[in-house]
Amino acid sequence: MRSDILGKYTPYNSIIHRLDPRLKFFALILLMVIVFLPFGNYTNRFIVLGILTLIIGLIMVIGRVSFSSFFRSLSSLWMMVIFLLIFMFFIPTKGDYPIYSFNENYTLYWDNLLQVAHILVRLILMIALTIILTSTTLPMDITYALDWYLTPLKLVKFPTQVVSLTISLALRFIPTLLNEANRIMNAQKSRGVDYNKGFFMAKIKSITTLIIPLLVSCFSRSDELAIAMEARGYDPYKHRTRYKSLKFSYKDLIALLIIILIASMVITFSICSSTISGFDDIINFIWGIKTI
Repeated sequence: MRSDILGKYTPYNSIIHRLDPRLKFFALILLMVIVFLPFGNYTNRFIVLGILTLIIGLIMVIGRVSFSSFFRSLSSLWMMVIFLLIFMFFIPTKGDYPIYSFNENYTLYWDNLLQVAHILVRLILMIALTIILTSTTLPMDITYALDWYLTPLKLVKFPTQVVSLTISLALRFIPTLLNEANRIMNAQKSRGVDYNKGFFMAKIKSITTLIIPLLVSCFSRSDELAIAMEARGYDPYKHRTRYKSLKFSYKDLIALLIIILIASMVITFSICSSTISGFDDIINFIWGIKTI
């Protein structure tokens, strides 16, 4: 229930801030796809993920993204980590390097721990990429970028402006609803409601004292917003102009070429990883190319 879970926009004048939002949105999707590419064995996977971690960390430094908010957002992953550990520890699997054998039918392998670490690193990189986008891009610029990508759907009479408006309002009201939830939670705590103590069913009963007032507040705010838009004569199906137009500069072109170069290298390594099993095979693979 924190407003920094998705990254709060920080108005700096960095290179990342000045890039075109359409480029940043494209880079976000491309890097997310790269993170989930298969890379053969765990050696190759962690090599690529380590390189991507360094690249994403460098982007965060250049964009002056707050590392404190990033690490605070990672605290929400602890339940996922516990679930993965339980799932990987108690589900029988086969591996090459056993850790401990409980009985003849079940053995714990290092592959279990490596799989958990691999999934966790992927999730962390996904959160980092999302925070970079939301911390360096205005919500309205994100909406303009999405509207630009939805432009081809206008040929089939798809209401792209309505979708863009919906996304814009959703992004606009996320921090408002989070602040409203915190206000309601503090009010309920002052009345004696404890959200931290008790068993699972007790926590579910206590959380209803937060969800019901929050839903009522959401419906009330949406009704007030709809009335205000109707009173001002807003028609989402009419052609609308924009105060700010997006422009693609030479800096965006350089950044696009760098992103495509990184993606090409990672995709090439992913294709070759089926025949490369580690550091020794990488050396043998390069040496074989030289001898040819």
